[in-house]
Amino acid sequence: MAATFLVIGLGRFGTNLALRLMDQGNEVMVLDSSEETVSRIAPHVTQAKVGDCMDEEVLASLGVDGFDFCFVCISDNFQSSLETTSLLKELGAPMVVAKANRDLHARLLLKIGADEVIFPERDMAQRAAMRFSVNGALEYIELAPGYAIMELDVPDHWAGSTILDLDIRRRYHVNVIGRKEDGAILPIDSSFVFASDTHIMVAGRPDDVSRMAHERAR
Repeated sequence: MAATFLVIGLGRFGTNLALRLMDQGNEVMVLDSSEETVSRIAPHVTQAKVGDCMDEEVLASLGVDGFDFCFVCISDNFQSSLETTSLLKELGAPMVVAKANRDLHARLLLKIGADEVIFPERDMAQRAAMRFSVNGALEYIELAPGYAIMELDVPDHWAGSTILDLDIRRRYHVNVIGRKEDGAILPIDSSFVFASDTHIMVAGRPDDVSRMAHERAR
């Protein structure tokens, strides 16, 4: 069953978020104060509305309590972001995810009721830094504070060895959780023999994942 989303604010992040959610088969309503911006995205989403997100009557008319997720994507306007988040919670929105661009903004959003805060620019910068500073790093995702997943090419000297042979968990404090082949993530166990072209998925604390990635890159 498709989830329902309300995306408020159609800057670069909000627009791309709405389109990607549609690609995943969800139902998406968008809201922005710019009629021109809304008209551009309207053919590509379930519903598109023009309105002031800080107007309680406008938000109430959308039935925000009926959406599975409400995204507030207006971090460039501090006051608007805070007021919109607060209004959504007051109107009964079950899950409000707000975009922030600094820690103070995030703390205030959480204090007034945001269920989760995301930092798209910071997270993308971190992913890019990890991916391009480590040879063989294909992808890096920090799922939550204290837990990250990285996709890596295995180093040449791992070829012919198993996870057990290399004692990866004890040496690096990370877990090899799978291997990627033809776009699919496949299970892996301690007896799997690495080849020179094996791509693996590892998970653990970001510092440990990073240390392993840099050591295997040398």
